[in-house]
Amino acid sequence: MSQQNNETKCVLLIDSELPLGLLANTAAVLALTIGKRVEGIIGSDVVDGSGQIHTGITTIPLPILKSTQEGLQVLKQKVSTEAFQDLLVVDFTNAAQTTKTYEEYTQKIATFTSGDLYYLGIALYGDRKKINKLTGNLSLLR
Repeated sequence: MSQQNNETKCVLLIDSELPLGLLANTAAVLALTIGKRVEGIIGSDVVDGSGQIHTGITTIPLPILKSTQEGLQVLKQKVSTEAFQDLLVVDFTNAAQTTKTYEEYTQKIATFTSGDLYYLGIALYGDRKKINKLTGNLSLLR
């Protein structure tokens, strides 16, 4: 997927009831995956007035919105429909959170059905209007 323009948006939605450490981990996992999947979303390195180099960071705002476990389930169902198939959807589930390696994760998730999964967080990237329609009623996680 290529980088954003004024018509694209990225948001992270996280279960606000998670313990702080798991909440932070969920945001990190979602952001890393978006960073890998969206070409150009990370800017080039920059130099400050003292000549120090700072590694490039995201070139777009990345709001983190609060949701509930139930809200994330409903959102996942909505974004799985044809109307939203053009969005990049990244989810972080109980299957991922309870494993130590990617190999364990792939083995574990293969044994789960969608009814067994619950979502800790979901990242959305794509058409601004569609994302606003899905998330416009949610507030920032503070």
